[in-house]
Amino acid sequence: MARHVVAPVADIAPGGRHVITVGERRIVVFNLGGEFFALSDRCPHQGGSLCQGLLSGHVESPAPGEYVYARRGEMIRCPWHYWEFDIRTGKSWFDPKRVQLRQFQTHVETGAALQEGPYQAETFPVRVEDHYVVVEA
Repeated sequence: MARHVVAPVADIAPGGRHVITVGERRIVVFNLGGEFFALSDRCPHQGGSLCQGLLSGHVESPAPGEYVYARRGEMIRCPWHYWEFDIRTGKSWFDPKRVQLRQFQTHVETGAALQEGPYQAETFPVRVEDHYVVVEA
């Protein structure tokens, strides 16, 4: 798979998101407390753009009359028809075995690691000051 540099880590704040286009695919990258997850930006229902959706959590009920709001900011809701997806897994909340978003492997690399390659060229001293989010699509 090809690697695509998305953005410096500091440009995607915790709880934030960033959209990139790779070929004809739109991919949305989420920052969940310093962990990065990349999903297809297209809802499988009718193609709504998930990057424009509402981040939420979900309500759990351990017993009648008891409610706990859990996983705050880890669910994305399609802005068109409110289908919900788990950002960590890409699975839908309503039918996780059958409906899910395509996930893309995401990791953080230093700028120095991104400049390495099989080529030989005249070199100059370089200082890397930041980390970047990289998506493999």
